[in-house]
Amino acid sequence: QVHLLESGGGLVQPGGSLRLSCEASGRTWTSETVGWFRQAPGQEREFVASVSWPGGTRYADSVKGRFTVSRENTKRTVYLQMNNLKPDDTAIYYCTLTKWTGSVTQGLGPWGQGTQVTVSL
Repeated sequence: QVHLLESGGGLVQPGGSLRLSCEASGRTWTSETVGWFRQAPGQEREFVASVSWPGGTRYADSVKGRFTVSRENTKRTVYLQMNNLKPDDTAIYYCTLTKWTGSVTQGLGPWGQGTQVTVSL
């Protein structure tokens, strides 16, 4: 089984940047698509971005042009570069294996503890 560990969250002012990391351990995962989801207090978990093994990416409309997802397979790590952060980006961010159904991106798990991102003055 693959295990995913998120890191890099923190407190940042509006307009600031953060880079999240998702490090994998366990079985080989390099051929699978990995994505980021987030969950704000009182809201459902939502898709943010994903990156496939060849490097194809998908983004939620709310983060297009501000967030960039990438991966380094040799380091077994996926990144989420977040620029021009807004208060609405405040949430716990999770990385997980994902699947494109043809209309939506599903999170397949495993789900870790996530990393908190807070955007506030």
